[in-house]
Amino acid sequence: MGKLFADRLLRVWALLVAVTLLSSQIGGAGGVARIGSAALVSLVVLAIAFGKCAMVMFTFMDLRSAPLALRAIACVWLVVALAVLLAIYFGIAV
Repeated sequence: MGKLFADRLLRVWALLVAVTLLSSQIGGAGGVARIGSAALVSLVVLAIAFGKCAMVMFTFMDLRSAPLALRAIACVWLVVALAVLLAIYFGIAV
């Protein structure tokens, strides 16, 4: 079993599956009752989703070995997309 998880891609995939299950438990039908407010649940699920996006981009899309400018653009895109979604969710004018 140790050799099975020696491959980095398989480890990242397993982590993505685990985090997906975690976010479904947090944001599921009983998520608000377990954690607290709906805003907190939404923030946690969004943070998990954008963490998963970063893992996919840097692992499976090979941004880890891409030029610095492309990595910077990808990171800025993630931050801007998250900021826009949060602004829309909390009703802040963009």
